[in-house]
Amino acid sequence: MTGSEADDIVARAGAGDPSAWRELYEANAGRLLLWLRTTPGSADADDIAAEAWLVAARKVSSFTGGRHEFTGWLFGIARNLSRNSGRRESRRGTSPYPLEDDTIALWGVAEDRFGEVDGRDLAVRLLATLPQREAETIACVDVVGLDIATTARALGISAPAVRVARHRGLRRLRSLLAAAESQAQPKVAEKVDRSGHA
Repeated sequence: MTGSEADDIVARAGAGDPSAWRELYEANAGRLLLWLRTTPGSADADDIAAEAWLVAARKVSSFTGGRHEFTGWLFGIARNLSRNSGRRESRRGTSPYPLEDDTIALWGVAEDRFGEVDGRDLAVRLLATLPQREAETIACVDVVGLDIATTARALGISAPAVRVARHRGLRRLRSLLAAAESQAQPKVAEKVDRSGHA
């Protein structure tokens, strides 16, 4: 598919072409849901994703831009909806859903679903330790695979700000993981000392 054909898909979707809309949906639905599920504070990711698609469907006819701009725009809609949901929950003092959700297959069928859930849980817990901008940036770029320009559009910040936030966030995560690893090392050494062998 050439660049002009990819840009034409958004225009066709805006004109009401169901096959173009389906193509946009298939290209972005899984990534959007994955991003919402790994971004801290998005407890009702399925509902937010569905609402983001509804908003996009209502407004796509006035949208100008290509496929990548559409992706950034869609993620930006979802981000705003997620923030609004978080504000409502904090005012209400409750969450409509429990924090633990059911096991899901993010990309295809996993042979060991427990590893998938543990990995997603670890990613969510690690991202929750970061400032919001860094967590959202890493979730967009490193978890979902968006490019810098699309991430900038989704988060409403400049491309250099995306690079800086990602750099800072990854540096914090490396420090956190190195500290956790160094705490695990003495336990192994203790076992060796007590038994005389590993």
